[in-house]
Parts: sequence; structure tokens; C-alpha cells
Amino acid sequence: MKAEGKKAEGKNNMKVPLLDLKLQYQTIKEEVMKVTEEIFESQYFILGPRVEALEKEIAEYCSSKHAVGVSSGTDALLISLMAADIGPEDKVITSTYTFFATAGSIARTGATPVFADIDPETYNISSKSIFRVMDGMTGKERKKIKAIIPVHLYGQCCDMDSILEIAAQYNLIVIEDAAQAIGAEYKGRRAGSIGDFGCFSFFPSKNLGAFGDGGIAATNSDEFFDKLRLLRVHGSHLKYYHNKVGGNFRLDALQAAIVSIKLKYLDGWTEARQANADKYRELFIDAGLEDIVNLPAEKENRHIYNQFVISLKEKRDDLKIFLTDAGIGTEIYYPVPMHLQDCFSNLNYGEGDFPAGEYAASHTLALPVYPELSYEQQAYVVERIKEFYS
Repeated sequence: MKAEGKKAEGKNNMKVPLLDLKLQYQTIKEEVMKVTEEIFESQYFILGPRVEALEKEIAEYCSSKHAVGVSSGTDALLISLMAADIGPEDKVITSTYTFFATAGSIARTGATPVFADIDPETYNISSKSIFRVMDGMTGKERKKIKAIIPVHLYGQCCDMDSILEIAAQYNLIVIEDAAQAIGAEYKGRRAGSIGDFGCFSFFPSKNLGAFGDGGIAATNSDEFFDKLRLLRVHGSHLKYYHNKVGGNFRLDALQAAIVSIKLKYLDGWTEARQANADKYRELFIDAGLEDIVNLPAEKENRHIYNQFVISLKEKRDDLKIFLTDAGIGTEIYYPVPMHLQDCFSNLNYGEGDFPAGEYAASHTLALPVYPELSYEQQAYVVERIKEFYS
């Protein structure tokens, strides 16, 4: 598809990547190289004191009693579902508009994902839609629902009071997918500390990223904490003696050490992302684009802007091509909602079932918002968008 003959013209002398981790690395390089050498000298690569230290730091940062380092954010979801004894014959409600790992982890336990629509302003799961989904079930079907996975998308928390109300009404486990939201808050409570489990990702592109895969599962329950630690190492506390069938969900010491270094800088990076979000708002208003571009809604008191996602009334795909030609990195999160994915066709969902999620999939676009982004780069992005629509 071509952008209707349009190309970015003039001023095409600036590059604005979607994310520039090289700039971040330069600020922590000395610390990273030092700890890397220490780990290489120790030859202690998996779990151990580095992971234990990070677990305590993340638990404190997220206001959770416990945290268990695991191999990825996906595995944090999977191991939390396993610890909650979710399995075949069970069903779990989650958002149709999310990264695949949320729904995929449910399916990997043998359970069935049940999708709900989103709030069109925040892109987070809609509690009204959850109620509608539950109301549309028979009593027998409702008994199969065992959990809800709300996804704190793009760095802003879901409406957790309503979700907890639903969970209490139907006796459901709440597993927060906070992969994009470490440090975000809902009414003064940190993401990942509000439900029964909180799941975080340290994928390199996250606002707190490792140098490879990594994740963590948090909980305030002593019982769930023990089960998470057991399941992380093949269901074994004592080597070669297995109480449950777990998995290899262990976190590497190197990744834990790097995340520990980055955690010290996270609040500063978050403030820079928030400042960049404010600058974008000013620039879009000054450009007179309010009728075309819907900017991210801030409904909670600490949106950490893992992504800055705009919604465009028309020509989203053409704009993306135009911005690419202008040297500007963008991304579509996410082009196909979960209920329309081929692998879930057996669930018999169809187009039109969740209109808000479907609209977001075809109209949203993520712009660069990383902490090191300059005002000149942001102005260039908005100028090119104005040029396209004019």
C-alpha cells in the first residue's frame, strides 16, 4: 500500500527511532561492564544472590510482599496461572486488545481465554464489558471462570476497583499483566500489587529492560510465593525431589544484575517519558491536529508511558508509511485483536464482537517517547504528521 502518492518532502534530515537503547546504555555502561565482569569471574549464572537481591528490590518498588524472578514476562503470566491451579476445563477472562502472551499463556495451561472489550480512551479492559460477558453466560458456564487478567496497557493501570469488585462477586483470581506498567499507579497503589499476582517483563524494549529476556512475578500471598518458587524449578524445592510438575522458569544472574542497575534510574526515566508526553500534547494542540489525532488519556495518577499511542481518525497505515519515509520510527500495537487471531478461531468469535478493540487495532499508532528523545525530534514528528494531513 502506498501513501496515496505522498512522500515526506523537505526537512528529511532527522532520524527519530521508535526507541534508542544505545543512548541509555552510554549512561550506565561503566556499571554494566563492572557487574558483568564480576559475574563472569564468579561463574554463578542462574538464580543466586543477584536474583535474590533484585527480587527484594522489585518487591519493595512495586509495594508487594514477594517477588520471584523468572525467565520472561510471558513465563511470569504462565507460572502465575499454574500457581493459581488454572488448567483444563477452566476459563480466564482477559482483554482482546493486548500482546499475544496474555491470551497465549492462558491457552498453554489448557484453559480457555474468554475475551472482553476495552475502554476506547485508555485501551485497557472495560469492566462494563466484563460484566456483559459474565451476564451472557449460563450459571454452569460462569462456574468455569476462574480468573481475570487485566492488562495495564501502555503504562496506565486498569480500573482495578471495578475489576476487584467483579472478582469478589464471582470468587476469581486476579492476575495483573503489568508487563508495560512497572511503577504505574492506581489510586496510590502500584501496578502488580493490587491483585493476587503481578506479572512484569524485562524485555529490552520495556521501560525497565534487561539485556535479554527476563521477568518477575509478584504476590502478597505467602502461599502463592511458595508455589511460584516451587514451580520455577521444575516443581522442586529439594533437588531431584518434585512435588509438582513445574518448568524451567529461572532468571539469569546477569539479567537480574543489569535490571538492578537500571532500577536506580527508572523514576528519572519515567519522569522524562512523562515530560515528553506533555510536550507532545502541546505540540499537537499548537499544530491544530485535535480533530484528527486523539491523544492518550490520562485517567490514573501515574501513567508511566511505556508507549505513547495516538488514535487517528483516518489513513493510519498511510501515515505510518509516510513517517517511515521521513526517518521516523513508529509501531502498531496491535494490528489484530485476540478474538480475531487464527489460533483462536475455534472459540467462534467474529468481527464486530468487540468494536472498541477492533477500532483501536485499525486506528492507533505508537510514536517515539523514550527518555532521551529531544524536543527537536518531537517537533519534527508532529510537523511531519501535520504535513501529511494537510
